[in-house]
Amino acid sequence: MERAVAAHLTGRVGESAEVVLAVTVAHGPQLSEELRVTVDGRPVEVTEISADAGTRLHVCRLPVGDLQVDYSATVRGAAPVEPVSALDRITYTRPSRYCDSDTMAAVALAEFGSLAGKPLLDAVSSWVGRQLRYVSGWSRPTDGAVDTFLARAGVCRDFAHLVVTLLRARNVPARVAAVYAPGLSPMDFHAVAEAFLDGAWFVVDATTLAPRSSMLRIATGRDAADTAFMTTLSGVANLTDLSVEAVVDSLPDDDLTELVQLT
Repeated sequence: MERAVAAHLTGRVGESAEVVLAVTVAHGPQLSEELRVTVDGRPVEVTEISADAGTRLHVCRLPVGDLQVDYSATVRGAAPVEPVSALDRITYTRPSRYCDSDTMAAVALAEFGSLAGKPLLDAVSSWVGRQLRYVSGWSRPTDGAVDTFLARAGVCRDFAHLVVTLLRARNVPARVAAVYAPGLSPMDFHAVAEAFLDGAWFVVDATTLAPRSSMLRIATGRDAADTAFMTTLSGVANLTDLSVEAVVDSLPDDDLTELVQLT
């Protein structure tokens, strides 16, 4: 499988800023790529930092001016199977900023108390897919799983947060992954859940908007706080435009009865 992905971001730096980007494909599959960050057309130095599950964060110190980020990559093959540590299993079972699983414990018990293993993953994904409407632009950046559950609508990150929250409430380690998703329409960065089962992580995407096997991992973490494509640590930097591309040489079908690992 060969996949080609690209992202283009523009913005305005109003005050000298330190920004973290998470737009590159995670460590793993063979790839050729280019990342270019400029302000007013002048290149900006970028420092790469490794994070969970192959995540590659890029830290930039930006002067005042017009920001442009261009990334492109061609990827072949799949990532090796990721080892899972004892710390991973603890970290991804605890509640987090957007996945307050302790608050949702009673709901998870009532809906899924008799299930475990793959039947639990399937049931949570199906239930969230039925309960929520996908509405572009619906949610606020501060909305967590409880807000989504009450609103019964959201975008991909909201679906992923609710899936992760319900699984953690049933003591299943679960996390959020930002991905490039060939076949997604409208095209954008996409967010999915991953659940730990039988020693490995498997994708759970209640939106069913793109085939899981063609997705490419970008960033992984407890929730969207860890996987945002752009974070301003200091100063003022505002995004003005964003475009994403993701294609695959042959778009696969997605058998929702099968377990799929993210590459």
